[in-house]
Amino acid sequence: MITDHTSYKYYIRLDLAAYQLKKLSIYNYFWMDTVRFQLRLRKIEYLYNVHRGNLICKLYLTFLELINHNLAVRLGFSIPKNVFGAGLCIVHYGTIVISSKAKVGENCRIHPSTSIGDYDGAPTIGNNVYIGPGAKLFGKIAIGNNVAIGANAVVNSNIPDNVTVGGIPAKIISNKSSLENGVYPEKFIQNI
Repeated sequence: MITDHTSYKYYIRLDLAAYQLKKLSIYNYFWMDTVRFQLRLRKIEYLYNVHRGNLICKLYLTFLELINHNLAVRLGFSIPKNVFGAGLCIVHYGTIVISSKAKVGENCRIHPSTSIGDYDGAPTIGNNVYIGPGAKLFGKIAIGNNVAIGANAVVNSNIPDNVTVGGIPAKIISNKSSLENGVYPEKFIQNI
């Protein structure tokens, strides 16, 4: 969670690295809608967690939430604040629905048509997790670190570290971690 200006900069640096960007350019900000949404989300988290007592910051926060909500509706995102750790990569626009009770670690790579839902509790997801297109995760479950979740998988039980899961319901299909089976670009792995 973003707790001060230093952690805010850390989140931005890791988020840009997840998109394989060293720094933010005007082109990336205005033509990559997912990057724009995500950077605004981080700014909203920063203002909400650190400066919400200040009246001017409250007004700015309300303004940012309004324009980011409009962009989220256009992109098909329902992603609340303070859910994802640093290094989030939203691969491209499409329906992504996340429960506000879910907790996701660092370096998550998430594809469209994905749902992380609240059904008698929300999932807790570890670091370096790849979530394939159409995956559904729900219930009070724990997903380990370095896990790759296959396309259209339905995950409703705990998953250990360093495995690949797929199917309905999801089962372990490989003992390769998300970092080993090629779902993350090599440049990204070097920055971890």
